[in-house]
Amino acid sequence: MECFDVAVVGAGPAGSAAALAARRGGADVVLLDRSDFPRDKPCGDGIAPEVLDVLAALGVRGVADGYPPVPALRLVSPGGEVVARPLHAGTHTIPRVVFDHRLVTAALGAGVRFRRHRVRSVERLPDRIVLDGTLAARVVIGADGAGSVVRQALGHAGNPPGHLALALRGYAPAPPGPPEQRIVTIPGRWPAYAWSFPIGDGRANVGYGELLRGGPLSREYLLERLRTLMPDLDLDAATGWRGHHLPLSTRRPPPGRGRILLVGDALSLVNPFTGEGIFYAVVSGALAGAAAAASVAGPPADCAPSGTGRGSDRATGSATGTGGAGAADLYRRALARRLHGHLRHTAVTARLGRWPRLVDAAVRAARDDQGVFDTLLAIGLADGRLNLHTLRHIVRHL
Repeated sequence: MECFDVAVVGAGPAGSAAALAARRGGADVVLLDRSDFPRDKPCGDGIAPEVLDVLAALGVRGVADGYPPVPALRLVSPGGEVVARPLHAGTHTIPRVVFDHRLVTAALGAGVRFRRHRVRSVERLPDRIVLDGTLAARVVIGADGAGSVVRQALGHAGNPPGHLALALRGYAPAPPGPPEQRIVTIPGRWPAYAWSFPIGDGRANVGYGELLRGGPLSREYLLERLRTLMPDLDLDAATGWRGHHLPLSTRRPPPGRGRILLVGDALSLVNPFTGEGIFYAVVSGALAGAAAAASVAGPPADCAPSGTGRGSDRATGSATGTGGAGAADLYRRALARRLHGHLRHTAVTARLGRWPRLVDAAVRAARDDQGVFDTLLAIGLADGRLNLHTLRHIVRHL
């Protein structure tokens, strides 16, 4: 049985960030994924500048090379109000087949081991977690997405309707004109919207997403909504159509228990107003990886027999570590310090956003005031918070 300090299940942005942070903390780390890389992952592919800041703090640079920042955003509200403003730092559109591969490559370069392995069972023992009876770790980080096996092992069901969205993504020829991100909302099924994010290579990531309310949504229905909201897109020439679920942060499980931590979509860290999840993925991954490494700090002890003779198993704690048993407490506190206030504000924003007239007013306010635009953008794409200036302007435009 191979044995490690930290095993990360899922090698998307959350898993790679967790593996990088744990490795930087001195832990022996294995990164597990059911796929080899590069591999595609359905997503809007939008990478906010704050994502790059988090990755830079982990020592990862150059992930946006070759993908120029998109300089502007155009947003259409349910009532037809429009705001189009420049993005000061720009937002990159990087296909996940590229972005995720670059992060995995960075993790491997930092000394993380990679195993192609689909985790099916999680066994909790007093001093370690055993995955599929073949691999053990002092701490396991679940970064395995909306259908997380690690989350299920903690006894937490997936998000129910009302707290879960469904989106369909494809790659279409980029529409003519200056490059800009476009988001067009729809009044009848709000909250729902279509998007078009230019990549910079003649294509755009396009799609449509909608909150699930109990009934199924077909591929044909999602495509028809996209055609209606963005008739200028050449969807007949589009490729790569794939659907994906978005577990919204309005129904999050606890972030972990004992030696098991949850990050990214496995923790339902998806913005309930915009569907953004990559920023939360890298932030939560970085915090979980650091907490895992801190909890296993100390001299290694003997490990169970390993098929490769590599890896370590810390059976006891030290003056600074807890042998992994305290990882969840460390992570919970760090996550609360970093995101608790912001997530409260996104929950409030999502509740207020149930009224399309209020969203219309917010778009009018953002059109008239750069500060309101920047605040709403930070709430939707990073870790911004509402402020009195923004609220006053929205009320004024009702």
